[in-house]
Amino acid sequence: MSPLLKSVEEAGIQGLLRKSQPHTIHQEDYFTNVDHVRQLFGQLVHVPYERVAIIPSVSYGMAIVAKNLNARPGQHILLVADEFPSDVYAWEEVCQTQAISLKTISRTGNGKSWNEAVLNAISDETALLMIAPIHWSDGTRFDIEALSKRCRETGTLFVLDGTQAVGALPLDLTEVSVDALIVGGYKWLLGTYGMGLAYFGPAFDKGRSIEQSWINRKGSDNFRLLMAYTKEFRPGASRYSMGEQSNFIQIPMLATALEQILAWTPEAVQAYSEALVRPHVAQWQELGFWIEAEAYRSSHLFGLRHEGLDMNRLRTELERHQVYISTRGTTLRIATHVYNETADLEALTEALSASL
Repeated sequence: MSPLLKSVEEAGIQGLLRKSQPHTIHQEDYFTNVDHVRQLFGQLVHVPYERVAIIPSVSYGMAIVAKNLNARPGQHILLVADEFPSDVYAWEEVCQTQAISLKTISRTGNGKSWNEAVLNAISDETALLMIAPIHWSDGTRFDIEALSKRCRETGTLFVLDGTQAVGALPLDLTEVSVDALIVGGYKWLLGTYGMGLAYFGPAFDKGRSIEQSWINRKGSDNFRLLMAYTKEFRPGASRYSMGEQSNFIQIPMLATALEQILAWTPEAVQAYSEALVRPHVAQWQELGFWIEAEAYRSSHLFGLRHEGLDMNRLRTELERHQVYISTRGTTLRIATHVYNETADLEALTEALSASL
């Protein structure tokens, strides 16, 4: 997960202090701050804020998709291999109840051929394609524009898990058509653990929510009339927002983080990361590390592999150089951001070299 910006940390402290004095929280505060976050996220991915929901996790967002999936018996849900568990477990129940199956596209030799394999696998029998703009384990990029076009041709529901991309990699939903975008807030949105955001397109306009929160119903902004029960929801994707979405600590933190990301722009974050990484790629390859071709990798998150790597020795060298990375399977997952400097990448290269 990302560290917290100082400004986000301060917003959390102020939110905590405010929550300790609930008499300072007014009726409109349950809605205005939430709508502000929805507007910021809408601006980030270029969608109307009315189509944005506040969710606690990616698994929650995927559960909404699963509950509203209308497939024909015999169809399949398409995934790529080694997908994040929340993006796999979400479909177990719906596969049983609707008599459909999961189809997984195995890794191929490189990003280009893997993209081609996914594209060729989409057919009229594909009820849903769930994929991420970049693979969570090694940063392999997928051509979501091409995948979106193919999904439109086959009537396939197209859902993105943007957790590892949105905030650090540009995504404009006016240029690529998706039915849902689910994003955890604690990664590249620089927010807190336990709060995320989701876009739901027209395919979900009449859908069913997975909980029945009072705050999502029409007229909930008038507390005097809360006992005038109604089956109508607030406009747009509000029906899918989590209960207690007005979290007076986390919502201000997420708003502050989104404001900073919009000030930087994902384009600038990606360009900065690329400038840090590019000078070291040839050195890593000379050391025998595999790295995906530039056209199929991101710079803020990417993977390195080496068949002869001694992981215990690597761990020692990384600690000695004060370098912090992740391992996913046999892949070293490297993440860079604006808080990194040239010296950090040099330390990484030195640690990798010393570990061989």
